Amino acid sequence: MFRIGFLVNPVAGMGGSVGLKGTDGMVDEAISRGARPGAPARAEEAVRHLAGLPIRFLTCGGRMGEESLASAGITGYEVVYRPSGERTDAADTIAACRVFLAKGVDLVLFCGGDGTARDIYSVVGDAVPILGIPAGVKMFSSVFAITPGAAGTILRDGLGGGREIHLRDAEIVDVDEEQYRKGELATRLYGIARSPSRPGLSQMTKQVYEDADEERAKREIARFMREVIEGTPDTLYILGPGMTTAAIAGELGIKKTLLGFDAVKSGSLVASDLDERAIRELLAHHHRVRLVVSIIGAQGAILGRGTQVVTPYVIRAIGRENIIIVATPHKLSQTPRLFIDTGDSDLDREFGDTIQVVSGYRVARRVRIRGDTPG
Repeated sequence: MFRIGFLVNPVAGMGGSVGLKGTDGMVDEAISRGARPGAPARAEEAVRHLAGLPIRFLTCGGRMGEESLASAGITGYEVVYRPSGERTDAADTIAACRVFLAKGVDLVLFCGGDGTARDIYSVVGDAVPILGIPAGVKMFSSVFAITPGAAGTILRDGLGGGREIHLRDAEIVDVDEEQYRKGELATRLYGIARSPSRPGLSQMTKQVYEDADEERAKREIARFMREVIEGTPDTLYILGPGMTTAAIAGELGIKKTLLGFDAVKSGSLVASDLDERAIRELLAHHHRVRLVVSIIGAQGAILGRGTQVVTPYVIRAIGRENIIIVATPHKLSQTPRLFIDTGDSDLDREFGDTIQVVSGYRVARRVRIRGDTPG
């Protein structure tokens, strides 16, 4: 029987909706701002796909794994590690993985972010494969499936669908969160893990594109979006993170929060570095609102990676028809299909199979959106 070591980082991603751009060392601050854990529910969504398969789960007590398995209807599990306190940390993740290895697991399935992946890799290395259920704020590593459902599908099809699990080399990458909160993206490659994968379901490592043609394309997008924003003075525009949206702000003569959300109206800055609460307040006072976001290069995330302040509630309040996606032609050529992982699978499906992306001056194209199944 296939043996999976399963663990959940219960606090992963808690800093996202409250604008902290990460949770490492910021759990208390996230809680004080009203953040709530979302990882256990995402873990449950993934393992629900594995109910009834010939799998034995070795897991951790409470919210660190046991509760998600029980809620998903999984009965074939054994608790092999119990955290010492109510709030778990990296030491618990590391200790649990040591137990998993000692017990001879065939694979480690975890729910968390890049920091959790790094902690697991520090113990597991390439001894056994690892697969991530995305629940963090950023998740630049390629050991993650694109959504919780995709993680379940990868394992379900491999273990119960008559196929072998395909393994690939996957980068473990983490971001310096202190620098990230200051608007600087500093990443580090920690190692190469072995990870189950399926085309269209597995996440790629984030890429940054910088060349003359790329900068020219950003300027063309920015020029067009300036016309749109200045031509609709009754509309509030919320600009998401990234270099392309920063170019739009620059075209308007506004200094943007590079890795945050800023509000603009009539070409002027209204508010900067917004969290969900601040966005809700703006929605209550502005009848017409549009959201402008870019994609993560190569990885393909539109919503769900570094954009958690735009919660499902916010997206529904703004309206899918009022979301503008921008990306340069080169970035799109390296990212043939996009995905959305808001944490609300029903909302994700409402976006349909394709989405329009502004890619130049008065130029847009239709791009395919991936779901939880390949195709």
